Amino acid sequence: MSPTYLDHAATTPMSGAALSAMTHELAQTGNPSSLHGAGRRAHRVMEEAREQLAAAAGAHPSEVIFTSGGTESDNLALKGLYWSRTATDPTRTRIIVPTIEHHAVLDTVEWLAAQQGATISWLEVDTDGVINLSDLEALIRQNPADIALITCMWANNEVGSIQPIHQVVALAEPHGIPVHSDAVQAFTSVPTHFAESGLATMAISGHKIGGPVGIGALLVRRNVTLTPVQHGGGHERALRSGTLNSASAAGFAAAASTAAATLSTENERLATLRDSLITSIGRLIPEAVLNGSADPQHTGTRLPGNVHFTFPGCEGDSLLFVLDMLGIHSSTGSACTAGVPRPSHVLLAMGRDEKTARGAQRFSLGHTTGTSDVEKLVAALPEAYERAKKAGMAAQISSIQTAGTGFTR
Repeated sequence: MSPTYLDHAATTPMSGAALSAMTHELAQTGNPSSLHGAGRRAHRVMEEAREQLAAAAGAHPSEVIFTSGGTESDNLALKGLYWSRTATDPTRTRIIVPTIEHHAVLDTVEWLAAQQGATISWLEVDTDGVINLSDLEALIRQNPADIALITCMWANNEVGSIQPIHQVVALAEPHGIPVHSDAVQAFTSVPTHFAESGLATMAISGHKIGGPVGIGALLVRRNVTLTPVQHGGGHERALRSGTLNSASAAGFAAAASTAAATLSTENERLATLRDSLITSIGRLIPEAVLNGSADPQHTGTRLPGNVHFTFPGCEGDSLLFVLDMLGIHSSTGSACTAGVPRPSHVLLAMGRDEKTARGAQRFSLGHTTGTSDVEKLVAALPEAYERAKKAGMAAQISSIQTAGTGFTR
């Protein structure tokens, strides 16, 4: 039996349209910057892809800057905005950052603080992982003039909670403060119209929406100035130099066009599957706790394909490996540093203790997920949970028995 894949938040299988577009382009030759016929053909592919992505994202084609993915897009946006703003006014050193951001954002702002003189104002979240707009307003009011930028992810990659991006921009706009959003999880899952959002910059990624790995884009409003992170041939409005990848761009654009065209129907389909899974887990394992905003009426407070639970009495990694042996691919959603499992910073920021946070499991649905996939998980989960709990207890007993022997396990 083929595995049941429920880790679409990590990466999703390529769509047929994306695979076809990319395969066709891989067989061609030409540098998009070359002036001969092959180069002009490749350039045309890039510009058509740019137009398709812009249409899917609600942006102007000139606002689409191709990158290698979400991490590079976040780095370019945060560093580029910070350097540009401090170059104009050296007192603008403060960055407002929610505590649940992806590490592509967290590590970048912490680097700016350690190496570039930035100061960070942390924005707390509630127990569902959603920011408090009153808290944001208070942070801005402290001193609007010293703020370089605000960053706020559109939807959380772990628990699926969607942030009030339009209201964030509305609070920042009167003070001329640019806002960046990591929309990697949200793009084509929920409406993310760049022009209507008022954002200065927005990061998106190909492999999260049925496109290829290794390509993404940063949407940069036309009146926004960024300082480039890398330099070279002046590609992409001189913001991101490097030979353009026409094959991946074609695949990314095809995936975006397909996903955008079916957004409303796919959103409803996945949300219905999501709610069915949430109900089943709650019935079979009553002690399991759903994390993130509930969205039973499908009003858009949670990603349609995100199901995130904490399971008391077991390690998330143990549950993941048991499920994997049973043919189901899921995720803990937590960071792992140097091979040492650590509790999710997102769950800790939401007020969970370390023991609870270590029992996390994320099931993320996508365009290949059907009713049978959910049914297979529901059938396997009770047994997997019991086995994972026993594994956790065995590990604790072993740890107690070896305590004081001088050995670490």
